Amino acid sequence: MATEEIKAATDAADLAALISRAAGDNGDAKRGLPPVEKWNPPFCGDIDMEIRADGTWFYMGTPIGRAPLVRLFSTVLRKDEDGKTYLVTPVEKVGIRIVDAPFLAVEMNASVKGGQAVLTFRTNVGDVVEAGGEHPLRFVIHGDNNELKPYLHVRGRLEALVSRAVMYQLVELGETIDVDGVAMFCLRSGGETFPVMPAAELDALSR
Repeated sequence: MATEEIKAATDAADLAALISRAAGDNGDAKRGLPPVEKWNPPFCGDIDMEIRADGTWFYMGTPIGRAPLVRLFSTVLRKDEDGKTYLVTPVEKVGIRIVDAPFLAVEMNASVKGGQAVLTFRTNVGDVVEAGGEHPLRFVIHGDNNELKPYLHVRGRLEALVSRAVMYQLVELGETIDVDGVAMFCLRSGGETFPVMPAAELDALSR
């Protein structure tokens, strides 16, 4: 088992090195994200990589424990119109599996800028995103237990699932607003209003 884990970790490091070379990464942390939306490489098949619902990355069934590797992989993620998510470089595109969302929003800060409420999120891979017109929040009621699942747009077609702890912070900041004649529980950020659910359903959901 230990030998398999070491091999998987080595394979992941080798894959990261390939991506780093192909994407022209020179190790400068100040560089922006690679322009993956502009690249049109050939599809080279799927690889055994999966992002679990808790944000953990797995390669060949083994967790990728090195944060720099995960961060590197996250910078070349792209979700295409076919609904699949890929690792993309200028020379190849490989498919990976996403259980829920590719990112997890693990921290939030509420502030006021220019008289407007601003909700700023940090993801598990280091992205910092302000919710607003370019980065909307959306809310899904999921499963038999009517679980509330918030999602934040990060970039391209990629979203972050808001962690449960951060979701509770969001709920505390919500307010009831009339939307088209319906009392809706909403959140405000960046000059935008994001309806969560009808206010009448909130109490039932929290039970």
